[in-house]
Amino acid sequence: MATRFGYAVILAISLAVCVKASNDTSNDDPVATPNAFDGDIREHAKGLFDDGRRIFRNDTFGNERFWGDALHLHHALLGSREVEGLTPRALLELGLKLDADALPAHLARDFKNGSVKSADVSVTAALLKANAIVGVVAVTDSNEMVTTVGLSCALCHSSVDDSIAAGIGQRLDGWANRDLDVGWLISLAPNLQPLAQMLNVDEAQLKKVLRSWGAGCFDAVLDKDGKAFRPDGKRACTLVPPAFGMAGINLHGWTGFGSVPYWSAYIAATELHGVGTFVDSRLNAVQFPSVAKGRSRVVSARSDQLADKQAALHYYQLSIPAPPPPADSYDGMAAVRGKALFGGKARCGSCHVPPLFTEPGHNLHDPAELGIDAFQADRSPTHSYRTTPLAGLWTHTSAGFYHDGRFTTLDEVIAHYDAHFRLGLEPAEKTDLVEYLKSL
Repeated sequence: MATRFGYAVILAISLAVCVKASNDTSNDDPVATPNAFDGDIREHAKGLFDDGRRIFRNDTFGNERFWGDALHLHHALLGSREVEGLTPRALLELGLKLDADALPAHLARDFKNGSVKSADVSVTAALLKANAIVGVVAVTDSNEMVTTVGLSCALCHSSVDDSIAAGIGQRLDGWANRDLDVGWLISLAPNLQPLAQMLNVDEAQLKKVLRSWGAGCFDAVLDKDGKAFRPDGKRACTLVPPAFGMAGINLHGWTGFGSVPYWSAYIAATELHGVGTFVDSRLNAVQFPSVAKGRSRVVSARSDQLADKQAALHYYQLSIPAPPPPADSYDGMAAVRGKALFGGKARCGSCHVPPLFTEPGHNLHDPAELGIDAFQADRSPTHSYRTTPLAGLWTHTSAGFYHDGRFTTLDEVIAHYDAHFRLGLEPAEKTDLVEYLKSL
């Protein structure tokens, strides 16, 4: 009896100690007793995230002055006396995405059961007014009539989960829209003269260049150096990169122009033609002849609509993780073997350092190191190529690999490096490496 009583006392004391220990986190959890500035930090972080998401999805930085007011892109979408407009079917065929959460209830229902009037331009007007076309932002008047449109980051750097139908679903921010034929979309604008004058070409030449890009490709340097095609006659655009998995990554962009906020300013001010300030003294007249004519080196305005949004936009982009692949999308056992090869015989990990899958620090390489031509590298101030992060690779495989899609499959990428570095990989090893890359 005494022994049982003793055990009961010991148990009670032990439970009391455990409860006290679980409640007393003052020594090992400093967040449990935050000071005032800790609270300021958390509130600031939340504000940056919320503002950044809104900016990424919906802010035009004032570029409706160019796309709508000057080029009349909204007429291409809605129709006018000069053009017919784009039906919902045509929007989806161009690779534009529809946000399920923004769809009016009746349209969401009609898209889901396949009864939507897909050939009716008036439906496009309803989609625009509802802000349901990802990356296309409508400006309406007091009568809710669309008067102009602008473009946001999400146009190229967001997709949808196809939960309602192909191209229609909830947003996937940061995913590269490799379905979007942005060049063809721009070419439909009724008044291309402002863009043609900027590039010093006629409208017929401009359309030829824009329509050469194809799905998932965009030329962010064309207005700087005027190089519309490669020396071999192939397209000069580069594949749209994802905007996820950027936390910890040093350089952003296929050819290492600069960091994430650099690219945000570069694209927003010079490519999306927003109202804001962008400065890069490296864009000199010798390498970038269009800049010598006063174009694109510094874009400034008294009412800057870009500078005060940079911090929030940067924070939000760094918050977007690389999405993990579906469990059934790769061979798990082969991926395990491929991982060992990645860090060993294949030597991939010497540049694509896990878990960033790029080098910490200065991650640029001379074209000769990679065994490829220097055309795209020489279009940047660095004359180099960056080591592309690989996480989330499975989300953007449709338009090929490398900066210009020159390799159509991962097998071709591995075969190139196997030959260039004389790795001596066996066919089965190459297959295992592909499965590992699909698993990232």
